[in-house]
Amino acid sequence: MFNRRQLLAGAAALGGASLLPSLAHAKGSLVATTYPGSWEDAYRSVVAPMLKKKDDITLDLAPLFAMDQIGKAKAARGAPPFDVFLLDPGPRIVAIEGGLFDKFDPKKLSNLSKIPDGFADEYGVCVSAQVVGIAYNPKKVPKPTGWTDLLKDPWASRLGLTGFQTTFGTSSIIEISKQFGGSLTNIDPGLVELKKILPKVAAVGLPAAMPGLFQQGQCDVMYTNTQTVSTLKGKGVDIEFVKPESGAIAFYTTMHVAKGTEAVENAYKYLDLVIGKDVQAALTPEPYNFLPVNKDVPLTPDMPMKSLDEMAKYINHDWAKINPLRAAWIDKFNKEMAK
Repeated sequence: MFNRRQLLAGAAALGGASLLPSLAHAKGSLVATTYPGSWEDAYRSVVAPMLKKKDDITLDLAPLFAMDQIGKAKAARGAPPFDVFLLDPGPRIVAIEGGLFDKFDPKKLSNLSKIPDGFADEYGVCVSAQVVGIAYNPKKVPKPTGWTDLLKDPWASRLGLTGFQTTFGTSSIIEISKQFGGSLTNIDPGLVELKKILPKVAAVGLPAAMPGLFQQGQCDVMYTNTQTVSTLKGKGVDIEFVKPESGAIAFYTTMHVAKGTEAVENAYKYLDLVIGKDVQAALTPEPYNFLPVNKDVPLTPDMPMKSLDEMAKYINHDWAKINPLRAAWIDKFNKEMAK
């Protein structure tokens, strides 16, 4: 059986975004996953120093996308290479089904009363909210009103298209498909319509590339989340967010204690800090633009709602039904839509 140090060393040999911190587990340390990019920047700059100051815990971050976290945890066979997961709804269900989480006790969080009811359960706690819709450059294209506009000019020829690798991409294509007779589990009508406009689409790329392509002017409309829009706007990019007339999409990013971790106490201290007012308030404004879950932290004026309560009216998808189909959808998109 591999031990923790061997797992971390093996991950480091893989290179790129899959790098994990190479350290032996110490009493005053914690290894937590984070998403590469803005999440990693925010947690290194803001959360790690706060955790060190408050609880004298050294936070080592493992920048990994959600399914990479699950793959590494499964490969570890009971010796988790990290102590805390960060996941979106679909991967969360996969991890629950795989038995990768320690049973979670929300009552151990002193800030539990500061987050909405239902934001913590036996598996983990919500640490950020996400709203998905349409982003566009108001100086280049008119304001779109709904998903079907993306398949018409002038928007279609300026569209940045990405697939099912992310929660926002999967959710958006599902909603596009619904406009043409599709459903939560049938995305074929949407892909048929997207293939019709594929020859004139401005860009097709991986999700992580889309913000850069938009910033460079290689596309002027895309489906994305509010955090990406706010981050680009903070960099001076001409960009606005639109809630589609059929409804914006909402989902929540959650954190979970890894089953088998030796750092349970440190993990709870970390999660309590993350949902606390100080961290949430620090991550809400520019340059991080997180949508807070702490009720004592006001939303910024450019967010698409005045309170988290409005998100109850947004579209939420049943990822237990999506997950079994998603791998095939990714393959289908890559074969049919990649330029």
